[in-house]
Amino acid sequence: MSLGSRRVALGLGCDRGTPEATIAQAVQEALAAAGLAPEQVAAGASITLKADEVGLLGFAERFGLTLTFYPPEVLATVPVPNPSETVRKYTGTPSVSEAAALLAAGTDMSRLLIEKHKLRGPDGRNATVSIALLP
Repeated sequence: MSLGSRRVALGLGCDRGTPEATIAQAVQEALAAAGLAPEQVAAGASITLKADEVGLLGFAERFGLTLTFYPPEVLATVPVPNPSETVRKYTGTPSVSEAAALLAAGTDMSRLLIEKHKLRGPDGRNATVSIALLP
């Protein structure tokens, strides 16, 4: 399947206080790993807990991306390949980035191109990116 003209959704997760640069680098790496160009990103999403996350909001603004924020109860209903009890403990859902990408794309796990691309920034803060192909 050629991904040349296909559109994708990003699911984004991060530690509190993750700098915009770390999030941007994680997204660039995930897009490159999937063979995608930034222009192919049609949607972005995260958890409502991150609706005030400065680095995430800054990244979205610079990238020209409108983010959708889903409550943990909604994210928790989405079947994902890599649920995490640690993530559930802190957020109320076993998945942020994978579930958010799938919801934003309006699809299921079979269209998850990048499951969980994780990056730890120089300050030790983590960003996670998942990419789902829009139908």
